[in-house]
Amino acid sequence: MILGIDTATATASVAIVEEGKLILEEARSAPKQGGPGARGNHAEILLPLIDAVLSRASLSLSEISAFAVSLGPGSFTGLRIGLSTVKGLAYGWEIPVVGVPTLPAIATRVTGWEGLVCPFLDARKKEVYAALFRRRDGALERLTEDLVSSPDAIIDRAAVLGHSEPCLFIGDGIKAYGNLITTALADRGFLTLGEAYPSTACAVAQLGEARVRRQEFDSVGTMIPLYLRPSEAELKKRVRS
Repeated sequence: MILGIDTATATASVAIVEEGKLILEEARSAPKQGGPGARGNHAEILLPLIDAVLSRASLSLSEISAFAVSLGPGSFTGLRIGLSTVKGLAYGWEIPVVGVPTLPAIATRVTGWEGLVCPFLDARKKEVYAALFRRRDGALERLTEDLVSSPDAIIDRAAVLGHSEPCLFIGDGIKAYGNLITTALADRGFLTLGEAYPSTACAVAQLGEARVRRQEFDSVGTMIPLYLRPSEAELKKRVRS
């Protein structure tokens, strides 16, 4: 039993996977705090969400073989909350942990599709977190590294790599930049927030399960989020120094 957790975006998800199959999943958006444009805080909902999934599955943490947690890129605060929560549970229950990059997990969610897949997350500052993959005959091939870039640059990369292939953009970045995609790629560009697919936590658990089988556990104490760019606090510190 692998418990997958994802807090990279405004929607947190938790899932239980066994032998590669989804047992149960829950997803919930965090309540927003602050003024307009503020993002939700997963600190209020993550532990109750984990409890709800375990309760619905009639399981306890003692029956969980390992945690799989998304490491980013994504919301700085969300990733910190997810990772710190998993670390606390791992220490308390002596359960091993594996970290899973978020963008491959999002691409793994996509089924029944042939062509390019582009996880496309809003990174603010007129940028997106993205990567390009090709799904063919059920296999997923990575075409680029994880990127933080302007939406236009990612769309241009998809146009060049895909030639005449369709490209499915999946993630909350399409809310702000979906019109750029459809304008640039016309009938080759497809958009989804991911509602038709299992949660990101499910994919995180599935990818994590493969590592668990190989006994490739991470050191809980040294696990850190994959941010791709400095946080606001780090940027301000650099300016002051």
